[in-house]
Amino acid sequence: MTQATLRKGARTREAILDAALTEAASSGLSGLTFGRLAQAVGMSKSGLFAHFKSKEDLQLATLEEARQRYVDSVQRPTLSAPPGLPRLWARCQAWLSYAQNGVFGNGCFFSAVAVEFDNRPGAVRDTIAGLFATWIDELTQAVEQAQELGHVQPEVDARQVAFEINALMTAANAYHQLLGGHEPFARSWRAIRRRLQAVRVVGSPDLHGLCSDEQPALV
Repeated sequence: MTQATLRKGARTREAILDAALTEAASSGLSGLTFGRLAQAVGMSKSGLFAHFKSKEDLQLATLEEARQRYVDSVQRPTLSAPPGLPRLWARCQAWLSYAQNGVFGNGCFFSAVAVEFDNRPGAVRDTIAGLFATWIDELTQAVEQAQELGHVQPEVDARQVAFEINALMTAANAYHQLLGGHEPFARSWRAIRRRLQAVRVVGSPDLHGLCSDEQPALV
């Protein structure tokens, strides 16, 4: 197989997954069909089967594409923030911006598919559960790092703080998807800010938005 053929195949797969994400954002992963996707990308159903052998295979590939976009929107940009409380605060704001500004069209893609598959055993549900577990672990590790650097009180239960932050984020997303508007994200931002203020060590980095009443433009 030539390099040109491989590149063409990669571009076709990318176009299929882009269309799949658009479809899944409105109809859910279970609503993905080879027929609609084939029409969206202008190819035959048999052509789609050359890239994805089953609907589950397509769903899993769509989840991985969504994960990569999430990493690009939330995780990678915050790595430039100093470790500890600055990076944790940046990660919280990046998540709210990601959900509010519609990286996947409307709210958090993963929150939506989690509800869709929470009682459907199988590889798709297991993958979604793994992504959520990883996110909580990363938040917990961010709090723990802030403790190690003296930014967060050492006696605080890091996993509890991570759980509460995540709960505030997902609540904002749920309200936004049901009622619309940006108010849920603003309220979530204020609640997360108060939670981090409560565990912050006096003298730790003075962060924009966390240590003042000024709300950042992203929410």
